[in-house]
Amino acid sequence: MPSLTSRAMPTVLRLRGAKKLFGSAEAVREQVLAHSVRPVGYVPPAGLERSVDLAVRRVAGWPVYEVTPRGHSPRRRAIYLHGGAYINEIAPQHWRLIAQIAVETDTRVTVPIYPLAPLATAAEVVPAVTDLAAELLEDGADTGPSLIGDSASGGMALAVALHLRDRRLPPPARTILISPWLDITLTDPAIAPLEDRDPWLAVPGARYAGELYRGDLPADHPHVSPLLADLTGLNPITLFSGTRDIVNPDARRLAARATATGVTVDFHEAPEMLHVYPLLPIPEGRAARATLCAALRTS
Repeated sequence: MPSLTSRAMPTVLRLRGAKKLFGSAEAVREQVLAHSVRPVGYVPPAGLERSVDLAVRRVAGWPVYEVTPRGHSPRRRAIYLHGGAYINEIAPQHWRLIAQIAVETDTRVTVPIYPLAPLATAAEVVPAVTDLAAELLEDGADTGPSLIGDSASGGMALAVALHLRDRRLPPPARTILISPWLDITLTDPAIAPLEDRDPWLAVPGARYAGELYRGDLPADHPHVSPLLADLTGLNPITLFSGTRDIVNPDARRLAARATATGVTVDFHEAPEMLHVYPLLPIPEGRAARATLCAALRTS
């Protein structure tokens, strides 16, 4: 049975008006315009450096953070791609999870602050992140850093894994997807019955944000809808999804399609959990974060 805290989350989100942004294309358009006038900051929140060391550099003009456990530089590597419907900047809850991953798994976590749509689109972002993954390979390594992504950037992480494969570069050790948005079109028939139950996401606004990120690419291109690609040859995938989330049907499809091609999939489907529940301050989120860290330690 879901915890009391998790059962309160839908009410909290609705009171905050979380779903209003995704209720229409116009609402998304207005937010994108507002952020173009007053950009949202991306710097790590105050206090994060009590548990981790932070460094930042520029790669292809992007700020790229390196987050490591305080006082030493681990050999395990991961790239964290933050969610936000491709139009929103990295948030404090992302930074907190990144710090937890670094400390609990002894991992150097690379965090690219990729440009948001429509300033940049998938045709630019996915190849650039793939280049970054290739750059992080240790000399003589057979496997690249693990890829971790939540929400929209769960789809981005899977797209990067596919692009690494197609460029015949070393694969990520593991791809960890948190409530990933895997098909930019959101047309699976199982999505419609979930819309009223999802207190956070709605199709009209999300689909418009996806169009901004898609740019000139076709909607079924692997960079924007990696669920529709040939998944053969990918390394293990760890997948988290809650059943009160409109992108849950696509997570189920990914688990089935990847398994059918021989990919190892560790699918954690949580009854009644919301979008990106592993990032939420609820007992189920805490358990999912522990599972995520355990998966990374085996990579």
